[in-house]
Amino acid sequence: MTLRIIINVLFGFGAFFALAGTVGLLRMPDAYCRMQSSTNIATLGLLLVVIGGLLYTIFVMQSWSSSVKILVIGIISIVANPVASHAICRAAYRIGVRPEKEMVWDELKEGEKNA
Repeated sequence: MTLRIIINVLFGFGAFFALAGTVGLLRMPDAYCRMQSSTNIATLGLLLVVIGGLLYTIFVMQSWSSSVKILVIGIISIVANPVASHAICRAAYRIGVRPEKEMVWDELKEGEKNA
């Protein structure tokens, strides 16, 4: 009973963070803030759902094969989300998308002068 409550709480918090990432995607002012909001918060939501899913498959279903599948999906997503976000933001910068406010430190601009 206690385990089911913990699993449901993890699923609930995961869904909440996924929803918060969606709200951040809609409410943030520029592309970079939207990307940061959606990537960080959605990754945290995914991590909570993966932990809840692992607990469910190990202790309730007692299925190790399903646990391994959930673990692999979680690891791939947690690694791929930040890398894809970085690549998309860098591509947006290179095609000329700039933030609304002036950047204090622009490492990409300095890197493009040398390239």
